[in-house]
Amino acid sequence: EFNLKISTPAGDMFDGEAVSLSVRGTEGSLGILAGHVPFVTVLKPYDCHFVLPDNSVRDFTCGTGLLLVEKERVTVLSSEITMR
Repeated sequence: EFNLKISTPAGDMFDGEAVSLSVRGTEGSLGILAGHVPFVTVLKPYDCHFVLPDNSVRDFTCGTGLLLVEKERVTVLSSEITMR
């Protein structure tokens, strides 16, 4: 598991534990799991999702933004996010 924070300029949309995250960067689709190598990339608008520790899936639409992957934390910063 890793801490996932999903934020827009209007505020946080999610801040909690997750087991995976799927987004789209400038180089294509990305799948993030715990222990992923740290990096930063630009996000493209995309239908994304993440999986919670109870194996439930949360879908969201992401606008342009940034993805920051750190040792134990992943942060999605986007111009707009719509949770579904």
